[in-house]
Amino acid sequence: MVRAWRFGLPLVIFVIVGIFLAIGLKLDPREVPSPLVGKPAPTFKLPQLLDAAAHTSVSDMHGKVWLLNIWASWCVSCRAEHPLLNEIAATGMIEIVGLNYKDSPQDARAWLQQWGNPYVSVPVDASGRVGIDWGVYGVPETFVIDSQGIIRHKHIGPLDRKALQESILPLLQDLADG
Repeated sequence: MVRAWRFGLPLVIFVIVGIFLAIGLKLDPREVPSPLVGKPAPTFKLPQLLDAAAHTSVSDMHGKVWLLNIWASWCVSCRAEHPLLNEIAATGMIEIVGLNYKDSPQDARAWLQQWGNPYVSVPVDASGRVGIDWGVYGVPETFVIDSQGIIRHKHIGPLDRKALQESILPLLQDLADG
């Protein structure tokens, strides 16, 4: 009996680990669940990139449905999603706040000048503390916040047309209708 456990237990453990590995490999890394979805957006009050005398806070957006896009000039993926953000901003369908994350202000300003500025404001999170409060894993990340200040969706990685069409636009429509 002891001999059966000696060989059977490792086999059972191996099979269980294999099952969890197989399940994990089928998951989409962009679908990391956020504990913040459904909760009030973490507050911040940060200086603006383009006007250091001015500040941006979450309360500035109260009563509006908006996007928070976390980006940096050193982020290659941010460059990939930026034309889509410019398109969204040009439609006027939603306001986008661009949280500049752990970046040099000079580089960030030059980047916006070169690639365009889709943001209604660009708060600067030089230390990364606000990003930590928002549960940022890396840049870019985009959040949908409703008019009551509740986070409704988190998108990890660069936005693309598929994510926009399948997730974000329908959610924005629901929030506008609701």
